[in-house]
Amino acid sequence: MRRNATLAIAAVFTVLATGAGAQATGTTTFNAPYRAFQRSEIGVLMSFPNGGGTAVEGAYRKASGKFDIGFKAGFLDTPGPGNSVLLLGAEARERVITHTVDFPLDGALIVGAGGEFVSGSSAFLFPVGLSLGRRVNPQGSTVSIVPYVQPTLFLIAGSNVVDHVQFALGLGADFRLSRAFDARLSAGLGDTEGVSIGAVWVH
Repeated sequence: MRRNATLAIAAVFTVLATGAGAQATGTTTFNAPYRAFQRSEIGVLMSFPNGGGTAVEGAYRKASGKFDIGFKAGFLDTPGPGNSVLLLGAEARERVITHTVDFPLDGALIVGAGGEFVSGSSAFLFPVGLSLGRRVNPQGSTVSIVPYVQPTLFLIAGSNVVDHVQFALGLGADFRLSRAFDARLSAGLGDTEGVSIGAVWVH
């Protein structure tokens, strides 16, 4: 029964993600509650904000015990004649909850710092979130899935920022396709909406 319920949650998250906030760089690239790698990972992330445009980011994460830290850098190509936005950020993740009989999810605290930089309208972001999920291993398949939710509160600073405190609900699923490769899908609901996809090589 518990396996069926978890599979149903995974399906719901996937559907929601294809229909739909933000982390240290303002994109909807959220994090599963635990890492997929032993030492490090490197990947490419693409995000599509609800208001239009496309963001492309490179990402690198490194492990240290239960703690890992990641760095992202890229550009957001905004719709219309505006300038491209430089995206820079760092995120830290530490496991704080391990599933039990009474609580079937694993959890990790996510904190970050970064920003969106463009002439005359830069913003600095400081997100704090809690990622909750659980790895699912479908019977007869070599693919495993980590569906998760990540409620995130973030502070925003900048000369043209109106709302300095915002909230986003991240929905995501990480797909382990092989021992060395993950495909990732996430979306944001709330103050910032959009969908992100990623290809990540793990070591």
